[in-house]
Amino acid sequence: MESIIRLENVSFSYKINEKTKVSVLKNISFSIFPGEYVAIIGHNGSGKSTLSKHLNGILTPDSGDVWVHGHNTKDVNKKRSIRQAVGTVFQHPDNQIVATIVEEDVAFGLENIGVPREEMKKRVDEALNVVKMSQFRHRPPHHLSGGQKQRVAIAGVLAMKPDCIVFDEATSMLDSFGRKEVLQVMRKMNNMGMTIITVTHHMSEAAEADRIIVIEGGQIVMDGPPREIFKHKLELENLQLEVPSVSQMAEVIHRKFTTFSKDIIQESEFIEEVEKFHKAEVGT
Repeated sequence: MESIIRLENVSFSYKINEKTKVSVLKNISFSIFPGEYVAIIGHNGSGKSTLSKHLNGILTPDSGDVWVHGHNTKDVNKKRSIRQAVGTVFQHPDNQIVATIVEEDVAFGLENIGVPREEMKKRVDEALNVVKMSQFRHRPPHHLSGGQKQRVAIAGVLAMKPDCIVFDEATSMLDSFGRKEVLQVMRKMNNMGMTIITVTHHMSEAAEADRIIVIEGGQIVMDGPPREIFKHKLELENLQLEVPSVSQMAEVIHRKFTTFSKDIIQESEFIEEVEKFHKAEVGT
């Protein structure tokens, strides 16, 4: 299968002044394939957000290359097609919302690329339906909750019909309810075939992905399925990361009741295991 995004030996430094640079990414290589749901995790300062900005050419490497559908992000003539292929949802939805009415905001990007009116209406309708914001289409965005604003921002990116969407700490400013809303949209889009990349410090969010890439010191230190990654509890702790809270609770219960599974990483699994355990106990 051909990749959507391919990084080859990518290194990047921020320039502080004429004489000083701070190295952030160091010789990173990996590929993202169609239909994947990938979480990129790491503690603050690990380089994960800088890495996310390389995935559609917001930043370009000092050395190495990033390829999107075979186009190098250093090629200024390909920037537009690259960013149409890989959209980004940022941390602060207010920074992405530009119109005074929800449906107008979702249509904004389409107007900029000259999408015909009928096609535009169809795409706006579809995008609002996917994020469950159709009933708010005539509302001013500033009247919405944080989670609702983020769903509008997602709809605006989704309407552009990218092959992949990067969520750059897109849930970090939301409360638990807003975060859950956005995660449901992300999973729904992935189930529809959309490639999802989420950059996050929430382990419960990373647990929803099919693959986790762990960044430390600007380098990849782990890459694999969540269940495998979260088995390395001590290594993660050394990286200032934790396993999901439901995994911690499951382990505590398992120590007292060995029939209770400790191989749990998602809230839904925990609830199912509690119900299963309760039925077994009642049955005895």
